[in-house]
Amino acid sequence: MRRATNGNEHSNSTMNIARSAASLLFVSAATTTATTTLLPKLPLSTAGRTAGLAFVNSFTTTSSIPSDPSSSRLCMMPSCEQKQTLLSCPTIPLRDGTSHPAIGFGTYKVGFIPSSASSAVSGTTDEPQRTAEECIRDALDVGYRFLECAEFYGNEVEVGKAIKASGVKREELFLCSKVWTTTIEKGEEAVRARLDKTLADLGTDYVDLYLIHWPVPGKHVEAYKTLEKLQQEGKIRNIGVSNYAVEDYKELLDEGITSKPTVNQIEINPFLYRKNTIDYFQSEGVILQSYRSLRDGKAMDHPTLSKIGAVHSKSPAQILGRWCVQHGFIYMPKSVKKERMVENGEVFDFELSKEEMEELDELTSPDAFSAFGALYRKCVNRDTTKDGTMEGVKMDVTID
Repeated sequence: MRRATNGNEHSNSTMNIARSAASLLFVSAATTTATTTLLPKLPLSTAGRTAGLAFVNSFTTTSSIPSDPSSSRLCMMPSCEQKQTLLSCPTIPLRDGTSHPAIGFGTYKVGFIPSSASSAVSGTTDEPQRTAEECIRDALDVGYRFLECAEFYGNEVEVGKAIKASGVKREELFLCSKVWTTTIEKGEEAVRARLDKTLADLGTDYVDLYLIHWPVPGKHVEAYKTLEKLQQEGKIRNIGVSNYAVEDYKELLDEGITSKPTVNQIEINPFLYRKNTIDYFQSEGVILQSYRSLRDGKAMDHPTLSKIGAVHSKSPAQILGRWCVQHGFIYMPKSVKKERMVENGEVFDFELSKEEMEELDELTSPDAFSAFGALYRKCVNRDTTKDGTMEGVKMDVTID
C-alpha cells in the first residue's frame, strides 16, 4: 500500500432551409434503435463479488443508441424508455438489506457554489446560471430517484422545493445528506440541529443515508456516535462516512462504535483508482459511493476514453459511468443540463470487456496518489477553527 508522508436574401434562405433539412436527415440516419435486456446481475469486479455486491431488478427497455455518441446530446427530453431505465435501475443492498440505487444525481455546485469550494476560492468559476430547484426538477423528470445532498452544498432548501413540485412520492426516493466539518467540530447538539434543518429543508422526516463529510481530527468519532443515536430515533435509516481513509475507519472501530458504516463516499474514477483502499472497504462490507465519477468533465478528450467509446458508440462520460457501475460502485454523475443528465444515465445497456476495464484501471498515475494525499491533509480541518493547520491530521494514511 502507498502511504502519505508529509470547461441575394431569397437564395440564402433557400440554402439555409436545405441545410436544415440535410441536418435533420443526418441526425435521423445517425440514430438506430436497439432493444436490450438487462440481466438481473450486471458484471462486477471480483472485489465487488467478494463484498457481496449484487445488482437486481431485471427489466427490458428499448433505447436509442446513436452511432455518433455526441448526437445523443441533441435530445433535451428523455424518452419513456430512457426514463424507465433510471426508474428501474439496478440496486445494491446495504447492511440492513436496504436497496441503494446504483446511480444517483449529485447536487454539489448545482445552483450554488460554496464559498470555500476550490473553484470559488480561485475565482475560476462563473455564478450558476440555473437554480438548484430547476436542475433537481429536471433530474427527477429524467428519472433519477437517488439524490446526493449535503449541508456544505448550500442548496437543500431548493432540493426540497423541487421534490415537492415534482409530485414524486417520498417512498420512491433515496435521499442522502452529509454533515459538514464546522458542525462536526461543534459537537452533538450542533449535529442534531443540523440534521433537523436538513429534514425540514428536504421536506421529510427521515433520510435514507446520512454521512460524516470529512473525518475531522478529534471530532469525527463523537459525531459518528451521535448519528448512531439519531438512527435509533428513526431520523436516519443508514449511517455512513465520506472521504475516510482506511486509518479513519479503523479509528471508528477502535473507539467502540456499535454500527459499522454502510457506505464510504470517496472520489473514484479511472484517474484516481485507489484499489488497495477500495479492496479493504469492500472486504469490510462497506459500499463505495463514487463522487467525481466523471472527473468534473476534465478527461473527456482522453484518447483511451475516445477509443473505447467508439467501439461501443458511447460518449466518454458514458464509458466512465459504465466503468464505475461495472466495478460495483455507486455512480453519482451531476450536470445542470438536462440533455447531459439523460446521457449520463445511459450506462446500463452495454458492457465493457475485461481488457477495456483493465486498460481503464491503469490510468491512475503516481502523481494522482500524491495529490490525493495532499488534498486529504488539507481538507480534514477545512472550515474548522484549525483550517490551514496540520493539527491532529493523520500524516501517514493509505493513499492508493
